[in-house]
Amino acid sequence: MANRLAHATSPYLLQHAENPVDWWEWEPAAFEEARRRNVPVFLSVGYSSCHWCHVMAHESFEDEAVAAYANERFVAIKVDREERPDVDAVYMEAVQAATGQGGWPMTVFLTPDKDPFYFGTYFPPEPRHGMPSFRQVLEGVDAAWRDRREEVGEVAARIRADLAERASVYAVGAGVNRPPAEADLHQALVALSREFDTRRGGFGGAPKFPPAMVIEYLLRHHARTGSEAALEMAGRTAEAMARGGIHDQLGGGFARYAVDAGWVVPHFEKMLYDNALLLRAYLHLWRSTGSPLARRVALSTADFLLRELRTPEGAFASALDADSLDPAGGEQAEGAYYAWTPGQLAEVLGEEDGRYAAELFEVTAAGTFEHGASVLQLPVDPGDPEAHERVRARLFEARAARPAPARDDKVVAAWNGLAIAALAETGALLDRPDLVEAAERAADLLLAVHLTPDGRLLRTSRDGRAGANAGVLEDYADTAEGFLVLFAVTGEAEWLQLAGGLLDTVLKHFADEASGALYDTADDAEELIRRPQDPTDNATPSGWTAAAGALLTYAAYTGSARHRTAAERALGIVGALAGRAPRFIGWGLAVAEALADGPREVAVIGPAGTPATAALHRAALLGTAPGAVVAVGGPGAASDEVPLLAGRPLVDDEPAAYVCRHFACDAPTTDPAALAERLGARTGPGGAEG
Repeated sequence: MANRLAHATSPYLLQHAENPVDWWEWEPAAFEEARRRNVPVFLSVGYSSCHWCHVMAHESFEDEAVAAYANERFVAIKVDREERPDVDAVYMEAVQAATGQGGWPMTVFLTPDKDPFYFGTYFPPEPRHGMPSFRQVLEGVDAAWRDRREEVGEVAARIRADLAERASVYAVGAGVNRPPAEADLHQALVALSREFDTRRGGFGGAPKFPPAMVIEYLLRHHARTGSEAALEMAGRTAEAMARGGIHDQLGGGFARYAVDAGWVVPHFEKMLYDNALLLRAYLHLWRSTGSPLARRVALSTADFLLRELRTPEGAFASALDADSLDPAGGEQAEGAYYAWTPGQLAEVLGEEDGRYAAELFEVTAAGTFEHGASVLQLPVDPGDPEAHERVRARLFEARAARPAPARDDKVVAAWNGLAIAALAETGALLDRPDLVEAAERAADLLLAVHLTPDGRLLRTSRDGRAGANAGVLEDYADTAEGFLVLFAVTGEAEWLQLAGGLLDTVLKHFADEASGALYDTADDAEELIRRPQDPTDNATPSGWTAAAGALLTYAAYTGSARHRTAAERALGIVGALAGRAPRFIGWGLAVAEALADGPREVAVIGPAGTPATAALHRAALLGTAPGAVVAVGGPGAASDEVPLLAGRPLVDDEPAAYVCRHFACDAPTTDPAALAERLGARTGPGGAEG
């Protein structure tokens, strides 16, 4: 018999709709029920592509005896962290503060007033490796609630006070009231160089996450300062990931992270946000260096997004699971869809091509993964590209016949904003108009389904139907970023105006006027035990730094002092963290590089559709000047629509480009090569003249 989650829109919650646990969604009625029954709340937070979430569900939440005990002694609430990042953030901070670590599934016990008092992550069905069983945890929490209520209250009060004290640190950092200085940006580079893995690329040890936002900072720092160290760290990291098992060598796209330091064995879930961010990072690496590998990876990642994550409505689904059905074992297994043995290669390709593929992709009898299977890698470019493509295509076709990982087809506004930006820019620079069209279609879905009549964003939708969860800061910031890139690529002023509306909402509902800090939730959002606020990057740019970047770009297009000042104030925290934690403020550092460079404002004036206008527009988009904004329009453009274009005439009746800082412009040029040189673009094959 289905529980309350049968009416949810989240695929993750629907996975638990048949559990014997009497789950509630996060809603006031659940806490009212806990008060009425005088029992604690058991909060379980996860997401659909989380491997250990599935494991704990199968081991404990499907167990009739465990479920009966939980139903009798608790009110159980299940939360999809991707739908409610605010709830996840508040309680994950408590888990990390109390235990020194975090992760999902997140297990938290709360009072009916939402105060946490006991935490953990995954608990096994039986005591194991020093961990209590989940049943033992339930019994211990129930006993404490019944017999030591005063102690529980003291713990909850202390945790609430600790969270409030931690939150004040960010306001102090933001209160620096100055953007990062040159010394801060250099210190970030020095700190990153200390953590750089010179042998295997990336930063730190295992597990190793793809540092897309740090790569963006390094590329921008190189473009502005000429630092070869920055370019080397970016390039070596990108190449190591592209050649490793974290990169799908058959179908494109990247897994969430590598469990080892050498990028060999991934945690196989594929997330929209990772692939959108990495697509743009590889595109920008190609733009900076002309690397054929970076170009190939960018295009294959874009094709992966369109092929496997695009929804029928035209937006992009959230993720593919790590697990799939293993035909050999008949059960769900992590990586079963992606791993190969030498025998499987020979079965598909024949003996000769099978041996070639095994050598090319480093598939061995010993294997690099479970049960003697190997995750495909590509340590060097093949000497025979045609042979490589032949075996890749045949293996890809054979793999498609395997049971595929499940897809979380929930549409998240923020992550679609990242995908819109990446696809639109890739389509423009690599001559793939279908990618620009895909970005426009996804943006249209956000406008039609996620944007409310009063200009507010809803975070999620599914099957073209909006969820009830209000957008958080990253939704507004990343969607605005996507719209701003669409404007740069298409020249359609509507996208600029829509971005401005979202950013006005950011300033009205998410900003602290006193400190310049930004909150993750709006001032009229549901009240939690504290208002979440975190400027540091995790898997995606923080809403705080993403908003700073979009505000800065919008100000460059419009000349708005209000938006620029807000961006500068928000970047105060970046200066405070640049030297101490650069890996966790990468996007903030990238935005700070744009601020340090101006950013440069490029106005391309010329009749639409003419080769001369198109050549100047392309040269502008290929520029590597950090965060440069590009506007294209006809002569006599309306100043109220795009102020950057206003008052810019043709030159001798020819299309012209103006390069400006703070709306003060150099002499215009009609020469794409001259424009490219001003903006630091490469020339030659693949560059502004290619």
